Amino acid sequence: MTNMALEVEGLQARLGDLHILRGVDLEVPFGEVHALMGPNGSGKSTLCHVLMGKPGYEATGSARVNGSELLGLSVDERARAGLFEGFQYPVEVPGVALSDLLEEMAAVNGPEVTARAAATAAVLDMERFMDRPVNAGLSGGEKKRSEMLQLGALDPRVAVLDEIDSGLDIDAVREVAKAVQAMRGPSVGVLVITHYSRILRYLTVDRVHVMVAGRIVDSGGAELAESLETSGYDALVTEHGSSVSSSFLDGL
Repeated sequence: MTNMALEVEGLQARLGDLHILRGVDLEVPFGEVHALMGPNGSGKSTLCHVLMGKPGYEATGSARVNGSELLGLSVDERARAGLFEGFQYPVEVPGVALSDLLEEMAAVNGPEVTARAAATAAVLDMERFMDRPVNAGLSGGEKKRSEMLQLGALDPRVAVLDEIDSGLDIDAVREVAKAVQAMRGPSVGVLVITHYSRILRYLTVDRVHVMVAGRIVDSGGAELAESLETSGYDALVTEHGSSVSSSFLDGL
């Protein structure tokens, strides 16, 4: 195992004629939690999609999990390599109970998944949701806790969490931050993508990166997020430009 959970070098990505990622360089070591911040349309969610292999993107460069190249692999192969993506808007899966999903995870990844799922469910108070369809009828906070349960059960090498604080009230933000903090360990690297610094008030991060116009334009400690909370992104956008039109801002 290398000391780097996630290594991204010169990553570029296009969606049709739209050039979104323009040379992303990023490293997340094992044992660390990093935050990726930036304005709408900067490419943060696109980075998630490209890392996980969402169809439609043309990607070049390199992206490695625990030393294994991801580009060119199927979504299933990337997951087996140790990559987990937490979605900004978790999908509802009517007719499939959460317990059934966890059983399938255990069948593919080994019986230790069951033990980790039980332990994580107890921490997150999720036992009462086991017989309910995955994410169906749940609040925003409950859906994010369900994802944290799946994350804890799978024990990936890299967890990329796309705006896990989106749409949550302050109590739910605290719960999700607590869940992420609890999974911190020497065998996983975590990248938390967020617009705002509020989740970082409850989550200890080792490093903060700022993305503008499809590139990482600044990196620093937690104080960088506090500075952005005060100054905003306008100066960075003016300096580094905007990579996409306003019609594509959401979801990129």
